[in-house]
Amino acid sequence: MINILQRFLAAIAGIGVETGDSPELRLKKALLSVSVSVYGPIFIVVMGPLYFQFEEPIAALLYFGFGIFSLIGLAWFAIRPRIFPVYLFLVLSLGFVAELAGTIALGGFMNSSGLPMWGLLSVLGALIQYGPRPSLYWFAAYLANLILSVVLHPWLRPSNSLPHGLVLVLFVLNLILVSGFAFLSLQRFIAQRDRAFALFREEQQKSENLLLNILPREIAEKLKQRSGTIAEHYNEASILFADAVDFTSLSSRMSPSQLVELLNEVFSHFDMLAEKHGLEKIKTIGDCYMVAAGVPRHRSDHAQTLVRMALEMQVYLRKADLPFRMGVNSGPVVAGVIGRKKFIYDLWGDAVNTASRMESHGVPGAIQITEATYEIVKNDFACEPRGTVQVKGKGEMKVWHVIQEKA
Repeated sequence: MINILQRFLAAIAGIGVETGDSPELRLKKALLSVSVSVYGPIFIVVMGPLYFQFEEPIAALLYFGFGIFSLIGLAWFAIRPRIFPVYLFLVLSLGFVAELAGTIALGGFMNSSGLPMWGLLSVLGALIQYGPRPSLYWFAAYLANLILSVVLHPWLRPSNSLPHGLVLVLFVLNLILVSGFAFLSLQRFIAQRDRAFALFREEQQKSENLLLNILPREIAEKLKQRSGTIAEHYNEASILFADAVDFTSLSSRMSPSQLVELLNEVFSHFDMLAEKHGLEKIKTIGDCYMVAAGVPRHRSDHAQTLVRMALEMQVYLRKADLPFRMGVNSGPVVAGVIGRKKFIYDLWGDAVNTASRMESHGVPGAIQITEATYEIVKNDFACEPRGTVQVKGKGEMKVWHVIQEKA
């Protein structure tokens, strides 16, 4: 029985809904359709005959008329969904007219069993459908109805044909129905709102995770708080470049999907190591991987931690039989975010360029470091001097190969 009722309400809520409607518009249409489909039959089947029974034809005709108009309008709305704004306005405004006319016909606020209270539903509907500011006019109309029913009281009939007990019963019934409609409407609206907020929070979390996959958390927080250029200078940092050897030849022997799968596996392992050591992956360019230590979080062991990660990368690459050149350098850098639409966190400076030269002038399978890095890590790692290397743009430079971490 409950499932049948739920399917019925779902069918009613779907009246007039079009494919391109936003979730908010769907909710507004559903609230109007469900409300009309509930109170329309009540007015026609219950209230109209009741007032006819007690010889109050004007009130009976008002109930009949408004109920029939609402249901015919609902049927027309189902056929022509684009009449929704007009249909909504007529239902809300004619509700006020019918309530005032019924109140006058029955002899005032008390004799009509508080009929003007139904205007509260029009105010609630206007609040949901039109928003806070426009609904103030509808609330003013509701107050005017109430005041007018009191002001006209001395000129209205002192009583009507309904027994006093029935007037009280109808008064309570009106209170229950108005309260019930108000509660159910608000309950449904709030439930939809909560679902919308939950969906919004879910999408916001996805956006947050996506942003954190692109930018460091500290930089992402700054970017959310203020616009403009984000750039910082770091006196001490270390940079590592790792590049596949003879990648062109390797790519010619593999299908595109195999090549991408291989790079994804290798770089995902590098990402895991960077996260393990608390380092910052900067970017990948083709088959080249760049990671840094000391940015955007300062750490005194930047060189040691980065070299330690390089050794773990070396172990992994040897097991996978993938020759990579790796180069490390230490020094001051500038870090910041560039781009307006596709953000990227990047590093600049001579230290970065030199680290890149260490990789490109390196030996396959070796971790080549500059003198600047060697002076920092020599007490912690066993290093083998390679001698001097002619480096493009730098001239001759002393370089070392990292062998292993000292006990």
